[in-house]
Amino acid sequence: MTGVASRLDALTSWHADWKGLRVAVLGLSVTGFSVADTLAELGAEVLVLTEKADEEYARLVPVIGARLWTGPLASVPEEVVAFAPEVVIASPGFAPRHPVVEWTREQGIALWGDIELAWRVRDKVVRADGTPADWILITGTNGKTTTTRLTATMLVEGGLRAAPVGNIGTPVLDAVRDPSGFDALVVELSSHQLWYLGLQTGPDPLSPHASVCLNLADDHLEWHGSFAEYRAAKAHVYDNTRVACVYNKSDLATREMVEDADVVEGARAIGFDLGVPGPSDLGVVDGILVDRAFLEDRRTSALELTTVDELAERGLAAPHIAANILAASALARSLEVPPAAIRDALRGFRLDPHRIEVVARHEGITWVDDSKATNPHAAASSLAAYPGAVWIVGGLLKGVDISGLVADRGAAASAAIVIGTERDEVVTAFARHAPAVPVFEVDHAQTEDVMARVVEIATGVARDGGVVLLAPAAASFDQFSSYADRGRRFADAVRERIGRGTGGDHDTAGDAPSTPGA
Repeated sequence: MTGVASRLDALTSWHADWKGLRVAVLGLSVTGFSVADTLAELGAEVLVLTEKADEEYARLVPVIGARLWTGPLASVPEEVVAFAPEVVIASPGFAPRHPVVEWTREQGIALWGDIELAWRVRDKVVRADGTPADWILITGTNGKTTTTRLTATMLVEGGLRAAPVGNIGTPVLDAVRDPSGFDALVVELSSHQLWYLGLQTGPDPLSPHASVCLNLADDHLEWHGSFAEYRAAKAHVYDNTRVACVYNKSDLATREMVEDADVVEGARAIGFDLGVPGPSDLGVVDGILVDRAFLEDRRTSALELTTVDELAERGLAAPHIAANILAASALARSLEVPPAAIRDALRGFRLDPHRIEVVARHEGITWVDDSKATNPHAAASSLAAYPGAVWIVGGLLKGVDISGLVADRGAAASAAIVIGTERDEVVTAFARHAPAVPVFEVDHAQTEDVMARVVEIATGVARDGGVVLLAPAAASFDQFSSYADRGRRFADAVRERIGRGTGGDHDTAGDAPSTPGA
């Protein structure tokens, strides 16, 4: 073992000797800055590399005691070679085949993500018993953010100090350094973050209290290179789980991940779906969401969590949302949150904007914003909830074939309005798999014009009593700054068209005609 490797193996605590460690940080987004700030606080020598720096971050980097280099990263900058880093910590956007990432691995330099660093320094603030917060890991192609928020809300209602962190927006390192401390961190992880987590080689790898992969479908193939690599990255969520590996009984891939996972002895496999649960599962019985996993007599008994009717009253009864609730409940129950607290948490819970959000109801038409459906799997859930909708679809497909979604769900649409720069693939899929569905293309290059034209077309083709559904099944960055920007522009165009404010409940998902357990 080299001297550098030996030193890195010893860096498993905030209180270890990090002083003088040379670390190159790739990227200066919110995650990259949290990494640089943490390392500077630890006394490391930090060089941040980014192609373009936000003005505020650029101002702060020297203030915290780090160095900043900006310029093209299509090749390895001479500055990083001269710096001779002992560790490179990459922001999640840097793909495995990025030139600097490849160079790092070729040189035998340790390559971490922000999650590994956060785990190593998790003991900066500890609980009364001297132990750091428990970690709960959440991933999946869809539903990650909703499930992360649900789980954190349930834990707080159960009396625990908990925070949703990670891919959801707040860097884990910010929570780890929060002086108030936590009992549990609910960590949303993207496949990108999990790929980096899979590179861990130290003596103290991340070991979560509980973990879940909600579902698996094609996504981010341009980043990973193949579905097999994407699946392998997602599977790392279960590595070294101590108490509960939660999986989706309706998704064979997640079950197989748990079966193949290297976990701590005694960790249990806990299933969830919308059917009647067996022992060690959560599910639905006669319209009641129940737990048959976390109780003594799980062979003959079950604990009531909530009912489908109660969820419907709060706009949470769409099948994929109910599945997220069951997954979150399993995670919360693994930390002994009582069923009554879960029920109370759900009473005050609201979905994020742009997640099957009813924007307006006007003249018999319901306008629904699910801009967060950025891949076919997510869009399929929306289309299942609103069969026969006028479907607004398209954007950046990220290397994913949309034809299966069009054949399975799109054929039931009353019309399709295709947006984005990769419209040809979508239009071709309809011609081949759903030729009876009228297809309208919106080819405006200017972002400002796109949604106004979409709403104009939809107004003309939507039927009385029907739904216009924005569920693009694609990323937004070809024409919009984010899925949220896409959703806002859609909502603004709808409201401008109908000449009124909000026409329906904000953050509502309960209009789906099908409910779990029905």
